[in-house]
Amino acid sequence: MTTLAPPSSTKASTLAFALAFLPKARRDDSLTFYRFCRTVDDIADSPDLAPSEKRKQLDEWLAAVEDRSLPHELEAIVQRYEIDRSLLAEIVRGCAMDIESVRFPDLPALETYCWRVACAVGLVSVRIFGCHGDAANAYAEQLGHALQLTNILRDVAEDASMGRIYLPLDDLEKFGVTEAELLRGQPGPGFLPLMLCQAARARTRFAAATPPLAEWHRLRSPEIMRAFYEKILARLESADFPVFEKRIRLGRVEKFSTALAILLRPREKSPLS
Repeated sequence: MTTLAPPSSTKASTLAFALAFLPKARRDDSLTFYRFCRTVDDIADSPDLAPSEKRKQLDEWLAAVEDRSLPHELEAIVQRYEIDRSLLAEIVRGCAMDIESVRFPDLPALETYCWRVACAVGLVSVRIFGCHGDAANAYAEQLGHALQLTNILRDVAEDASMGRIYLPLDDLEKFGVTEAELLRGQPGPGFLPLMLCQAARARTRFAAATPPLAEWHRLRSPEIMRAFYEKILARLESADFPVFEKRIRLGRVEKFSTALAILLRPREKSPLS
C-alpha cells in the first residue's frame, strides 16, 4: 500500500525552512510533494529492507503514478497544478538507482541520476510555486544539478560509509583516487583536486540557474535554498573539503539571516547581482 511519510519528517529540514516563506496553500502542497520524495527516498535507503523488497515497493509507487492511484492528497496536487506524471516516475526511478552499490562511470551517468532525483523535483516544484514557461523550467533544471552536486560533495564520507560513491569513476582515475581509499575514509593527495573539479561543475550550474525576473516573486524559496547551498559549497572549498572529519552545515540563525537577505532583495534588481 502506497502511503506518504508523516508530515513531521520534513519539519526540521533545510527545505522546510525555505518553504516556510511560501503562501500557506502552496507551502502545504509543496510539503505534501516533498513527503512523497522523502517516502520513496527512505525506501531506497532503508537498512531494514532487502533490495528485492525495496524494488517491489518502488514498483508499487511507479504503478500508482501511472494508474492515477496516488494517495489522495498527492493525487489532488498532480491534478491541481497539471503536473507531468512522468516527472514523478523519474523521481522514483532515481531513488531506485540508490538500491544497489552506487557507482557512476562518468559525468553523463551522474547527470542522469541528478536529473531524476533533483531536476525532476525542481520541475514539479516550480509548477506548485505557480511558475510556467521555459525560463522557469531551465532555471529548475540548472539549480537541481547544482544543489545535487553540492549535496554529493558534502556527503562523500557519509555515502562512502554506506558503500556508495557518487563521484564519477573516470574522474577518480584521472586524479589518482581509488574507490578503496574513499570507502575506508583515507583518500590520498588526489582527493583535493578531484573535489575542486566537482565543485567547479557545481558552480557552473549555479551560475547558469538564472531565475526569470517575471517569476522572481514566486521563486524566493528556491533562491533561499540556492543561497544556503552556495554557502555550504564555499565553506567546503575554503576548508579543502574536510568531509571525512566533519559535516559542513548552517546554523538556524545563519539560515534566517540568509533567507531574510533574499526576501529583502529588490524585485527590480537582478537576483544574481
